[in-house]
Amino acid sequence: MARNLGFGGLRSAVAASEAAPGLVLMACAALALALANSPLAHAWHALFLAPLPWSPVPELDTIHAWINDGAMAVFFLVVGLEIKREFVMGALADSARRRLPVIAALAGMAVPALVFRIVTNEHSDLARGWAIPAATDIAFALGVLALLGPRVPPAVRLFLLTVAVVDDIGAIAVIAVFYTATLATGWLLLAIALFGAMAALNRFGVRRLPLYLVLAAALWLAVLHSGIHATVAGVLAAFTIPVRLDSRGDSPLLRLEHALVGISGFLIVPLFGLANAGVALGAGNLLDPLPLGIALGLILGKQVGILLAVLGCERLGIAPRPAGASLLHLWGMALLCGIGFTMSLFIGALAFAQAPVLIEEAKLGVLAGSLVSALAGAVLLRMAPGIRAD
Repeated sequence: MARNLGFGGLRSAVAASEAAPGLVLMACAALALALANSPLAHAWHALFLAPLPWSPVPELDTIHAWINDGAMAVFFLVVGLEIKREFVMGALADSARRRLPVIAALAGMAVPALVFRIVTNEHSDLARGWAIPAATDIAFALGVLALLGPRVPPAVRLFLLTVAVVDDIGAIAVIAVFYTATLATGWLLLAIALFGAMAALNRFGVRRLPLYLVLAAALWLAVLHSGIHATVAGVLAAFTIPVRLDSRGDSPLLRLEHALVGISGFLIVPLFGLANAGVALGAGNLLDPLPLGIALGLILGKQVGILLAVLGCERLGIAPRPAGASLLHLWGMALLCGIGFTMSLFIGALAFAQAPVLIEEAKLGVLAGSLVSALAGAVLLRMAPGIRAD
């Protein structure tokens, strides 16, 4: 059972370890890339894509499917818990404080999508990939910040986290709305009923976490068969978990988030990276429309959208920039938001599920765009003025 840390303890535990998963993810991505370009490439791909001799869920008949549709549902559950916590008691709880990150995140999704559509305008078969460069990988970005040490003002780091949370909300909405195939009405109605039951439990003050987890598993199975991507079930389930603090400063949501955050960051996301980041570098051309559109969307679209949104809000008096942030801090932070990686790879696999060649091209664009964004952002933040000691 997870140790009872309460809200303050959870924030401290997450803050102390949140950069480490990003570093682990970097290592796993590098390993997957190396193996995909080695003599072991065929065996490596077969490990994830070969049919399993038996699966309790027939639709998930490979390790790759279990990672992307099963384990990643837990990742999205953690994302949903984080979103709910931030909106109820965190950085997004106050309307004035969330104004700037919401505007910046929306601009940081819209401009990359626009860049992608401009680059791929003459290729209608690539239109479904518009959302790939709109995502931000919070773990990867925090890993880069960890390598920079204390040079980045705390307010800038918090702003990056908050923008990434809002970005996650947008990505989840995109997956649910734009990457849903034909719907199975019976399963969809069952999913709605299960979600309603979980919401009712919350409404009537039920705080027994095991009951929510059993219903969450059933919800995942129903959503998996409904035609909506199964990972959406994780977010829906998270929104029903009670967050109200008791007399000890604890809640079911905080306990569950504390129990799962390490599993998600150190096991599930690295597994996803190992299963999805491997791409043969000689198999595609970065200047082809799809990888080029994704890479430019991440590198140019993200920084232009977020930086102009922050400066525009400041100039128009809508919201001030983060405290202690210079232009270089803001620019470097905007570039780090161009590290799409996990969510971009995930959306790419959904967008071109029936076109394996395009999935590989999308991977190339995501890796190139994320790498350039990470390096450029790190350089700018390294050049930015350090934090003054009071």
